[in-house]
Amino acid sequence: MKISSSVFEDGEKIPVKYTCDGEDISPPLSIEDVPPEAESLAVVVDDPDAPGGVFDHWIIWNIPPGTDSISEGVPAEDVVDSLKGARQGQNGFGEVGYRGPCPPPGPPHNYRFKIYALDTEIGLNPGMKKEDLEREIQGHVLAEDQIVGVFGR
Repeated sequence: MKISSSVFEDGEKIPVKYTCDGEDISPPLSIEDVPPEAESLAVVVDDPDAPGGVFDHWIIWNIPPGTDSISEGVPAEDVVDSLKGARQGQNGFGEVGYRGPCPPPGPPHNYRFKIYALDTEIGLNPGMKKEDLEREIQGHVLAEDQIVGVFGR
């Protein structure tokens, strides 16, 4: 399985448009080689370089396994109709949906865009935190991949 983006390569800078200094919308993502037995997909975006520890920017699950792309600008809604009912969790800002990189001044941070192919749908309610999703997917991950985008101010 592979995740990629048309707006940045692994290890390269995330365009300002997708950060708090720009439009603060989710970047477009492409998904390839999902295992045929997958029942759902989940995406987690986090910043392991945040001063207070890992900071969560996006948690979304129950994405249909046949999804080969996620368009930019996924709306900040509990349930995303354009992704056939995928559910979004609470990010580190205390909001549902994507919030882009917004690091303090200093060295650039690495932002991990992680995808999981799961052998089940996840029964969590929208608005749950990353820890809840991580607990629920244990033992259900068929494949995973990640790309890292970099952003600094």
